[in-house]
Amino acid sequence: MHRLPVSRPLLRRQIRDLEDEIGVQLLERTAKSVRLTDAGRAFLNEARAILKQTDEAVGNARAIAGKREAELHIGDWPLATGRIVPALLRAYQKAMPNVKVKVHDWPVEKNIAGVRDGRLQLAIILPPLKANALDELRFEPLFTGRVCLAVSSDHPFAERRSVSLADAAREPFVGLTHEDYPRYLEYLNAIFMRVNEKPRLVEEQDGWSAVFSSVSAGVGVALTSDVFNYALSDRIKLVRLTPEPKGVEVGIITRKGKLGPAAAKFCECAKDAFAAGR
Repeated sequence: MHRLPVSRPLLRRQIRDLEDEIGVQLLERTAKSVRLTDAGRAFLNEARAILKQTDEAVGNARAIAGKREAELHIGDWPLATGRIVPALLRAYQKAMPNVKVKVHDWPVEKNIAGVRDGRLQLAIILPPLKANALDELRFEPLFTGRVCLAVSSDHPFAERRSVSLADAAREPFVGLTHEDYPRYLEYLNAIFMRVNEKPRLVEEQDGWSAVFSSVSAGVGVALTSDVFNYALSDRIKLVRLTPEPKGVEVGIITRKGKLGPAAAKFCECAKDAFAAGR
């Protein structure tokens, strides 16, 4: 157990002074315990993120000056970006040789949380449908993908150039589990809201690779995007939908405010790499 560098009475006074200054109660005190309030927990998370960013800013400045190597933690979505990211990382390492990049293959929600709490400096994601989901973050689009229907190569739809939403809705669907991908059903419902018959999920998987395996085996069709072209086998064909749904944007999220040199250069390299690669 670590000893506090200040006496308890002094620490209590400092915390009360801080509460008075910001105008909210940070700790809930009882005779037997002290715990964070919701406001206190939010304040603590933000304070930790600020301290982490400060440390990173110092590290980045020293790295650029050649004093030591800095680290840049990024979240990625390799199923959609796998064709571009290797070239992006090569370009970035050439531009910033003293920065070590650590790539985290996390689900979208964890990537968002990671940027929000400072574990990640940035992440490449498909943003949530809800407009306010990224209010405290900045989103910069990199490219837009077409929403398509994935079918097996021997499915009757595979011979068509396009299929209507109404016809697609009558097919059995393979989807993603709500526990792992809570936003998938939102997208599915939003796409098919204009047709009377709604898609019927016959199977739910905990990842896109498993979804594509089921589609390839003929279990059902799946709503997806051509951003996954890189990961698809020749047993799957992507068919356009009519009327064509709005495309899905893939982009970079960062915390609002001025970025450190390492993160800013990565965003610059990402824009160039995706512009050249698409």
